[in-house]
Amino acid sequence: MTRRRVFVQTLNSISDEKRRQDCFTLLAIMQEVTKAPPRMWGDSIVGFGSYHFKYESGREGDWFQVGFSPRKQNLTLYIMLGFERYPELMKKLGKYKTGKSCLYINKTEDIDLSILRELVKLSVVELGKLTSK
Repeated sequence: MTRRRVFVQTLNSISDEKRRQDCFTLLAIMQEVTKAPPRMWGDSIVGFGSYHFKYESGREGDWFQVGFSPRKQNLTLYIMLGFERYPELMKKLGKYKTGKSCLYINKTEDIDLSILRELVKLSVVELGKLTSK
């Protein structure tokens, strides 16, 4: 099965119609901004782009630049640089919760999608600058 068929099959298997539609909305935004095809990272994360990381400990690997996962409780969006550097955008985003680099939303109507698009764009650009050194 091709990678495309895997993520499409994963998203199409979401039983809640609204959640499924929200996932395809996020997919379109992230693919448009990153210009990268979606790829499954594990069983439930749809990621876009990739970067190589290396910690001072010597541990290294590859990870996606941005992504999302349709969790049962909420939609989890992954913005790898976190949110502290974007306070003005976060004020305008809408209804959400955050973790270190996770943005939790219940549905796409709860947030301003143009602000999300800008967050994704800034994060990808800044991450590219940091990892190209």
